[in-house]
Amino acid sequence: MAEEITEQVEREDDGYGLDNRTVAAVRLAVAAGDGPRLGALLEPLHAADIADLLEQMDSGHRREILLLDPSHVDGEVLSELDDSIREEVIEFLPRNVLADAVRDLESDDVVDLVEDLEEPQQAAILDALEDADRVAVEQALSYPEYSAGRLMQREVVAAPEHWNVGDAIDYLRSNKKKLPEEFYHIIVVDPRMKPVGYVTLGKLLSTKRSVPLTGILEDSFRAIPVTQPESEVAYAFNQYHLISAPVVDDEGRLVGMITIDDAMIVLDEEHEEDIMRLAGVGEGSLSDRVIETTKRRFPWLFVNLITAILASLVIAQFEATIAQFVALAVLMPIVASMGGNAGTQSLTVAVRAIATKDLTGSNVWRVVRREALVGLVNGSIFALVMGVIGILWFGTPMLGVVIGVAMVVNLVIAGLAGILVPVALDRFGVDPALASGAFVTTVTDVVGFFAFLGLAAVLLL
Repeated sequence: MAEEITEQVEREDDGYGLDNRTVAAVRLAVAAGDGPRLGALLEPLHAADIADLLEQMDSGHRREILLLDPSHVDGEVLSELDDSIREEVIEFLPRNVLADAVRDLESDDVVDLVEDLEEPQQAAILDALEDADRVAVEQALSYPEYSAGRLMQREVVAAPEHWNVGDAIDYLRSNKKKLPEEFYHIIVVDPRMKPVGYVTLGKLLSTKRSVPLTGILEDSFRAIPVTQPESEVAYAFNQYHLISAPVVDDEGRLVGMITIDDAMIVLDEEHEEDIMRLAGVGEGSLSDRVIETTKRRFPWLFVNLITAILASLVIAQFEATIAQFVALAVLMPIVASMGGNAGTQSLTVAVRAIATKDLTGSNVWRVVRREALVGLVNGSIFALVMGVIGILWFGTPMLGVVIGVAMVVNLVIAGLAGILVPVALDRFGVDPALASGAFVTTVTDVVGFFAFLGLAAVLLL
């Protein structure tokens, strides 16, 4: 039965990533204790797909896979695993398999692997490295967390500035075993090991041997300080279309290299983090335990409860008005909901613009005016719609006026709050993605209810 399913998988799996048949076949192989069959299933899978497979399994099945066939869990698989699963996998792996896995990784991948682990797991990986590699990793770990020093790889191809193209090519050919697995530039350095520029491999191979390296340097050259935050590194790669960039210490000397793949991973993580924080769920994943997820979500649910109570206190001030006009209770949620949605739209645009440095002090007021006008136009359109609905539904023209005016006021305020709240939080050093949602919701709810019920109290009584 297992062979029939896995053969069908091999015939039909022409797409990307895992499919249900592959997962089912692996489960069958594990249940049967069939190590060779499990190995045959894992063999054609990419490291990222094996990592996904391990993440989809429960702890018991994960352990069985590692016991039956640990050889397919190499360094690349460990790098792809979610942090919470990675520690568990490292504990299960035999020490010789773990050693072979980490020796094949570049120094930046090893740093990424160990920096979030507990001390026993860190020690297990560091002990598996050769002395030179271990020193390089420990030095990288001494740099601030989320800095260029943690992100860089130590393996760099550097050439002295007096070399010509022929010297560089001869060096590359005679040192094949010492070169990084992937690199895009040769860093040209002065006698003090300070980078003065870099040369692309394409330019190197298409230029005559006698040409000095300093004559074909790229204009895009930028050196990155070792303590620069990795978010700014990712921004620089995206903004200036970099493929790789040298990393320098406080004295400007070359200490490492950052390549575009690592920078884009940071950029993706920043985007994902913003989305998760806007929803108030932090940095959780599907593999987190119930208690961890509960602790992460509780604080922002509690903040939302407080904001809901504030909105309810506003409503309580107009009990008499609502008692006389029951239609107000029917229409109240519409005003608050429209304001909340408009505020979320402005907020999302603002948080993303702050992260990409598109929203700055020089253009913030232009953006504020634009959002206010958008709120005014949309508010006027929906005010007309709701005014007509209010008149036709309840037969009270003044009620249509009340909800129409309240709609305009709330959508304008929502647009302003969606921009000004994250900008203000960013100025005070608070992550706007994390805290803006609760504040914007409070503003739109309180203003929406107060405008609607306050106007009703004045115009309908």
